[in-house]
Amino acid sequence: MTDIVDIDDLTTGELATVLDRAAEIKAGNTGDGDASDDPAGEPLANRTLAMLFEKPSTRTRISFETGMTQLGGHAIFLGPDDIHLGHGEPVKDTARAIGRYTDFVMARVFDHADVVDLATWADVPVINGLTDDAHPCQTLADLLTIREHFEDPSVAWVGDGNNVCQSFVVGAAMAGLDLTVATPPGYGVDDGVLARAEGFGNPPETTHDPAAAVAGADVVYTDVWVSMGQEDDRAEKLADFEGFQVTTDLLGDRALMHCLPAHRGEEVTDDALESDNAIVWDQAENRLHAQKGLLAWLAEQE
Repeated sequence: MTDIVDIDDLTTGELATVLDRAAEIKAGNTGDGDASDDPAGEPLANRTLAMLFEKPSTRTRISFETGMTQLGGHAIFLGPDDIHLGHGEPVKDTARAIGRYTDFVMARVFDHADVVDLATWADVPVINGLTDDAHPCQTLADLLTIREHFEDPSVAWVGDGNNVCQSFVVGAAMAGLDLTVATPPGYGVDDGVLARAEGFGNPPETTHDPAAAVAGADVVYTDVWVSMGQEDDRAEKLADFEGFQVTTDLLGDRALMHCLPAHRGEEVTDDALESDNAIVWDQAENRLHAQKGLLAWLAEQE
């Protein structure tokens, strides 16, 4: 049984296989929601995914729920008022019960340790749908999008070394991408994450200079500076990130990626996000296809 708590819970070979599976499924999907149009058939027929949410979501919920339906399965949404995740009963008790009812668990929560505990105690695969430390499902969509548009690109991350960045740093190393990460002092990627990337022989370059980071890049990737739960730090962070906004001048003719939702006028300007350089909508769509590839692959591991 495989849990996807971090992107490197997959091997490099498994990561390539999941992305291949996602591309195969996407290529055969007409988009009308009929699972019979999918070359994978219905690999998740009679399978159920429990979706645990402490944080609000648009893309994560819709993509997982739609993906399960298109592959013949069923998804159950469990919001913060529906579960006792660490409140009312231990996480391990929630995990053991849900594991008896369902075939997969996806959790979008604040504390990374909660997903680790779910994976430890549930007897079914657990997928990290986002924590404060990591977002492996976003990285799968990112890598799928990049390989659709480029053969061997250089990528620059500009902004906060947050959960999305940390998963992407490791995923990029696994995929052999040339990556430079530009963050303000004090907002860099955790040393442990950099060490994990180094373990794949391809750590990112790091800098505090956005212009230097994008100079040789084909793709510029950014994300919000103020994540959910950080609202009290908003004024301080906006000041600290001065000069890190992705504008059309900084972007130039490079492709733009953003995991969304975007705070237009903060980390990215409206005209950059609306420009022909933006591939963010392909990136958003690929959340669906990447997660279908992952779920189908997990089902095949049993």
